[in-house]
Amino acid sequence: MKTLIACLSLALALLIGAPSHAQQVQTLESIAAVVDEDLILRSELDRAVANIRAQYAGRQEQLPPGPVLERQVLERLILMRLQTARAASTGIRVGDQEIDSAVSAIAQQNNLSPDQLRQQLAADGMSFADFRNSLREELLIQRMRQRFAQTRVSVSDGEVDVAMAAQSGGTQYRLAHILVALPEGATPEQTALGQTKVDGVKSLLDRNEMEFAAAAVRYSDSPNALEGGDLGWRSLDEIPAAFANAIRTMQAGDVIGPLRGPSGFQLLKLVEVRDGSALGGGSVTQYQARHILIRTGQGANGDAEAKSRIDTLRARIAGGADFAAVASEHSDDTSSKASGGDLGWFTQDEFGPEFGGAVAALQDGQVSAPFRTQAGWHIAQRIGTRQASVSDENRRAQVREAIGQRKLEDEWDRYLREMRGEAYVDIRLGGTATGG
Repeated sequence: MKTLIACLSLALALLIGAPSHAQQVQTLESIAAVVDEDLILRSELDRAVANIRAQYAGRQEQLPPGPVLERQVLERLILMRLQTARAASTGIRVGDQEIDSAVSAIAQQNNLSPDQLRQQLAADGMSFADFRNSLREELLIQRMRQRFAQTRVSVSDGEVDVAMAAQSGGTQYRLAHILVALPEGATPEQTALGQTKVDGVKSLLDRNEMEFAAAAVRYSDSPNALEGGDLGWRSLDEIPAAFANAIRTMQAGDVIGPLRGPSGFQLLKLVEVRDGSALGGGSVTQYQARHILIRTGQGANGDAEAKSRIDTLRARIAGGADFAAVASEHSDDTSSKASGGDLGWFTQDEFGPEFGGAVAALQDGQVSAPFRTQAGWHIAQRIGTRQASVSDENRRAQVREAIGQRKLEDEWDRYLREMRGEAYVDIRLGGTATGG
């Protein structure tokens, strides 16, 4: 159920779910985009943009200009519409009973009853019907991805053998990227414009005028732009050959590129390096914890403001407030917020040495004092510990899953680009209609 809740984070983050069919639209509603035979209302877009801005409270300077942010969020909503329509057209259905189960799971993860969840949604300005529609759309997309993976993605034993051999060296790399996208068959003018843009972004980074994550939010065309371009942990065999050789000689914090790839120009940052040899035989200690993250803005004032906010939240919890409820309301970590800050089971180094060290120092049930990582200010509550087996069979299963997920990401991104290119999309921002 934890996977289910994690997969719902995008819908909850965008707070989409207003009536999506043209026949439900009141005539006085402004239209943001026409997507095939469906509509995206201006009110839906405004709500989604407002929620993104709320997540970046205190660090608004990291967001792109208003029109650019609107277009980024609108593109996400367009892709959601296209995916749910494609799912429905291929016979994928999500019943009311499944929605009821998802609602109950989310309420339970947040230590709320369904009625309390309904009240919380109302306080946040979202109707329960809209919330259920959002869950239905996310479940449809999840089911379509699963079917897609079964038919389009396969991992051979040879690929697993190569990946395990590469892991035996123990080195893994946490990466982030910025993508300046180019259309298929880009003209020389389009290519030159993309080159100018990516060179400009690289220049900002080289002069330390902007952090990489903030530049990704503002300038990247990747679907994970609003997450700072984070690509997670990868071994060398999971890194494109164009980058792999350079990665070996890089230090944490280095940026390489721009390099031209199938999707456009990319900049790649090496965020962290870790020894993956702990993935070998025997057992490893895992922790289950929940956390609250308050991201920091630029400069001393931004850091001080974030520290003040986290101190206030820690005081509320010390005074008896429920940790999960506070996390759901205030955490800036969109991937865990919907589940009350729950991070599931993880090893000490999985989220970096600062975070892992803070959690390892706690007793089960204990709440930490505020502490800082590269992401911002945290408080964490350790829920439990366990010893997990990492036998060869488990390792093979983990490696096979990791390769499959990486292939799925690549194939799914290509599939979405094709779907978007084939669709009729009429964007009506700023009072003018533009095809897309």
